Amino acid sequence: MKDFELTRKMVSLGGVFYPTGYAFIMFPDVEDARQVAQELETNGDGIMLLTPETILEEISKADGHSELRLPHVGTESATVHKYTDLAREGHYALMIPVPSKEATEHIMKAVRKVPFSYAQKYHMLAMEDLE
Repeated sequence: MKDFELTRKMVSLGGVFYPTGYAFIMFPDVEDARQVAQELETNGDGIMLLTPETILEEISKADGHSELRLPHVGTESATVHKYTDLAREGHYALMIPVPSKEATEHIMKAVRKVPFSYAQKYHMLAMEDLE
């Protein structure tokens, strides 16, 4: 697994966390997240594990208003707030590159083997709930 690093490519023009081409999947238990990552990672596929602290320090700050709880336009900010709420409860996340629909289904087959709390896939112009 790679260490998470928030890059400009992971932030929308509006300054909100929006990692196009990735699935962001949250787990109540770190061991479940690690199990999924281990099952999926074959050649250093770019999977990143995010701790609750990283989510709170890096992801929640990407909208610039994480502590204010002001209403925002768009789904991106609401999603970041969901990540923040789960991180405060101790949930971990995996960020996984998803280059195709087939890759998404392959990933979700592994994810569905364990309890997960929330999953989103970031397309160029839309976000997709993954179940």
